[in-house]
Amino acid sequence: MTRLSLTNLPVTPAVDPRALSVGIVHLGLGAFHRAHQAVVTEQAMVATGETRWGIAGVSQRSATVRDQLAPQDGLYSVLERGLGDPTVQVIGSIRDVLTAPEDPDAVVARIADPAVTVVTLTVTEKGYRATGTGLNLDDPEIQADLTGRPPRTVVGQLAAGIARRDEPLTIVSCDNLVANGPFLRKLVTDYFDALGKVPETFEATRFPASMVDRIVPATTEDDRAEAARLLGVRDEAVVVAEPFLQWVIENDFAGDRPAWERGGAVLTADVAPWEQAKLRMLNATHSMLAYLGALRGYETIAEAVRDDELSRLSQALMTDDVVPTLTPPDGLDLAAYGASVLERFANPALKHRTRQVAMDGSVKLPVRMLGTVRDRLAAGAEPRTISLAVAAWMVYVLRTPDLDDPQADKLKAAVAGVSEPAKLVDALLAVDSIFTPDLRDSTVFRELLVEHVSSLLAGS
Repeated sequence: MTRLSLTNLPVTPAVDPRALSVGIVHLGLGAFHRAHQAVVTEQAMVATGETRWGIAGVSQRSATVRDQLAPQDGLYSVLERGLGDPTVQVIGSIRDVLTAPEDPDAVVARIADPAVTVVTLTVTEKGYRATGTGLNLDDPEIQADLTGRPPRTVVGQLAAGIARRDEPLTIVSCDNLVANGPFLRKLVTDYFDALGKVPETFEATRFPASMVDRIVPATTEDDRAEAARLLGVRDEAVVVAEPFLQWVIENDFAGDRPAWERGGAVLTADVAPWEQAKLRMLNATHSMLAYLGALRGYETIAEAVRDDELSRLSQALMTDDVVPTLTPPDGLDLAAYGASVLERFANPALKHRTRQVAMDGSVKLPVRMLGTVRDRLAAGAEPRTISLAVAAWMVYVLRTPDLDDPQADKLKAAVAGVSEPAKLVDALLAVDSIFTPDLRDSTVFRELLVEHVSSLLAGS
C-alpha cells in the first residue's frame, strides 16, 4: 500500500505543511506529543492563520520516530477511539525531526535559532535526571555533558541552547511533575551552577508550569491497519488517542507564542490546582489500576476498571483519600471529574496496557501518590486506599522479573530473597530516593502497607 506523504494526501491537514516555518522545538517526540501538543498547535494555527509555529521534534533516544516520519514528510495521523466509530486526522505541524544521539549539535542549534521562541518537553519523569528537588549531578550522562561533549541530556541541551541565544526563551514542561516549570528551572540552574557560568539570557527565560491530559496508548499493528483502512494509505507513525484532550498552561511567556488558547488550551495564572487534581485523581488512580490489574492478570486498564472491586477501590481512592487534600480550581467539579476519569479508563476501544502504565513506578509514586499519603497523615487521617496502591506497587516490584524502571537494579536488589510482608515493606521503604524519612517513620503508614501487602501476597 502507498505510504502517507505530501504527494499521497488522502486527508488534507488543517494547515498546509509546506507553508510552515519552525518556531517551536519539542524534546521527546513520542506518541503523546503527537497526539497532544502538536494537535493543539495545529488547531491554533488554523484559528489564527499564522504559519510560524511549525515544530522541530527531537527524539531523545532512538531513530525509530525519525524513520517513521521522515519518509512521510513529517506527516502522521491521529486515530481517535471513542465509544463510536474511530476517526482519523492527518497532522502536519511537525516540520523537522532530529535524533539527539545521532546529531546532538543540531539539537542545540535548533534551540538557539532566533526564529524559535518556545521549547516544549514530554520526556517522562525519568528524563529530567533529578534526585529529590534538584539535578542529579552524579548522573554519568549529566557529568559527560558538563565535561564538554555535545549535550545528550535534556537539561544539557536546554542549557547549551540558552547559552547561545541573544533573546530569552520560553520552556514549557508537559510532564507529570509537581510544579513542572519551576522544577525544570531549578534543574537548569543547578546545571549552570555546576558549569560555573550563567548566561545573561537565563534570568529572562521563562518556565511556565503546565498540565496535560490525554490517554495515548501504545500503537499496535491492528491500529496501523485500521488507520490504513480509513486513510487509504499506510501510516507508520499513526498514534492512538481518546477524544478527551486538556492542556492548562501558566500564562508566563518570555516572547511570542502560539495562540494555544485558540486551539483548545486553557491559559491561567495558576496551574497548581489543576495539576494537583490531575496527578492525585487521574494519575494515581491510573497507577493503582495498573498495579492491581497486572497482579490480577488484566492486560489493559479498561479490563481492570471493569472489575467491580477495582472500580470500587478507584472510587474510594479519589473520594476518601484524594479529594480531602484538594482545593479545586474554579470550574472544576471534583466529583464529576472523578466520574469522568473512570469513564475514560473504561473505554474498551483504548487498549492501554497495565504494564505500560506500571512503568517507572519509582519516579511516578512520589508525584502521584506520596503527597496524598503525607497530607492525610498530617490531617490525622488513615490513608487506607492510597496505601493499598503503594502496597500494590511493592508487590508488583517483587513479582515482576523484567521490571521496567530507572531504579530497577536497586529495587530488585532491595527485595532479593524477601518473602515476608513486613520485610518487603521495610526493604522498599528504605529506598530513600522514593520514600522520605517522615513516611518511613510513620507507624500508621507502615502498618497499612504491611496489612495490604499481606493480603495481596495471600491472594496471589
